[in-house]
Amino acid sequence: MGTEQKQPRAADYLLARGRDRDAAVVDGGRSFSYGELREAAGRLASELAALELPRGSHVGVIGPNSFFWVAAYLAATKGHVAVPLPARLSAAELAQRTRSADCAAVLMDRRQPQEHVDALAGRMPVVTDECLHDKGPSYWPDGTVDLGADAALMFTSGTTAVPRAVRVTHRNIVANTESIITYLGLRRDDRMLVILPFSYCFGLSLLHTHLRVGGSLVVCNGFTFPETAVDMIEQEGCTGLAGVPSAFQLLLRASSFASRELPSLRLVQQAGGELAPALVDELLAARCGARLYVMYGQTEATARLSYLPPELLGQKRGSIGRGIPGVELRVVDEHGDPVPPRVPGEIVARGDNVSPGYYKDPGATARKFPGGELRTGDLAVVDADGYVYLVDRLDDFMKPWGHRVSSQEIESCALQMDGLVSAAAVGVPDPEAGEAVALVATVRAGSTVRPDDVIAFLSSRLDRHKLPRTVHLVDALPLTSSGKVAKSQLREMLRSPALGGHS
Repeated sequence: MGTEQKQPRAADYLLARGRDRDAAVVDGGRSFSYGELREAAGRLASELAALELPRGSHVGVIGPNSFFWVAAYLAATKGHVAVPLPARLSAAELAQRTRSADCAAVLMDRRQPQEHVDALAGRMPVVTDECLHDKGPSYWPDGTVDLGADAALMFTSGTTAVPRAVRVTHRNIVANTESIITYLGLRRDDRMLVILPFSYCFGLSLLHTHLRVGGSLVVCNGFTFPETAVDMIEQEGCTGLAGVPSAFQLLLRASSFASRELPSLRLVQQAGGELAPALVDELLAARCGARLYVMYGQTEATARLSYLPPELLGQKRGSIGRGIPGVELRVVDEHGDPVPPRVPGEIVARGDNVSPGYYKDPGATARKFPGGELRTGDLAVVDADGYVYLVDRLDDFMKPWGHRVSSQEIESCALQMDGLVSAAAVGVPDPEAGEAVALVATVRAGSTVRPDDVIAFLSSRLDRHKLPRTVHLVDALPLTSSGKVAKSQLREMLRSPALGGHS
């Protein structure tokens, strides 16, 4: 590490351009300035300094999105390594993750359940937002850090496997932040409505990029009711909105977003999984007129890996684009050789935003990052121009009657049906086919759609071996803390005869 290039720590890098009087975070109807953010981060950093932790200790940050969360993250990365933790973890999950990440302390929002405090009692000190209400010392010394040193440990979303802690370095944060700012053209006057948790790499990238340009973050923790988010875009003059597919399904089919004029909104970012083409079309037809950026990324790449320029959405329909600035993105076969156009292969990536690996898991690191290159586990094809098209997660493929079937193909087809809001396809054991396709979906309020109607709709559009054996209509799909469909949990639900809905 002695030969590493030095630079200001991530916290200083992110705060460098924010002007003291400008709004940094809007939370609960109150606007907090960059001056107030610096003061709060320094106050929390002083609390950590008083604990006399060794430099580079792992410090958990837990709570809903808030001004406190932003200040706590900056304080943790100033002298230590931040470990963002989802607010919706159970007490047992919180205890397990803080142990696996070797947390030495936790910065916690007092709104977290008492059972979370109890889960950590006696194991490590817990600093809460209460200290921000007290006048006290501030700690924010100058200093630099090796670019290759860890700045954060980010847990993967756990949609298909047990979450792993990804090492995110100061170099990773700088590289990905600068790249995203460049291709989106972010500005000081941008105000991002944040519906994604900061504990998720996509949500955290919004914090990184908007603080870096001196912009604003408008916190929306009420997305259970998507109309709230639409109202906040209008009331707060938000210029940006970012979400995963499940969020846009709700916005487009359970709120007034598509029909509402939102003159301030100029940029919409979509990532976290493929958005069905039918929903992309609905986004493009929305009256707000914002530019839509379809993107692709992974926690192991800090956040973003590729994007499709808005002007190519029609010409390159269904594509996730090409590598972002500073990223080399390839699609390769099992030998690591580039595949010809339209031949499936695995996406691999190389760039300064790619993590050095998983924390305390050398085996998984060797498999996922051979030679410093990221093997994403996502299957895709490329066209003659080098644009990438996702086929599916390797773990999400189904094999009815020995045929390899993409879950995303089934879901995209189902979402063309009027009345469906969201859909997820998974494979379930079947004595005849070996594995059968099961579709779980939600419907619009007041809809009369039945499982048989869905089967009839799909039967004229899908090959017979791709047709779901069962369709279950439920009130809501199980989601991870980042808003992605938790397919591992869905498979467990389908094994139980107590699954809600009908089949």
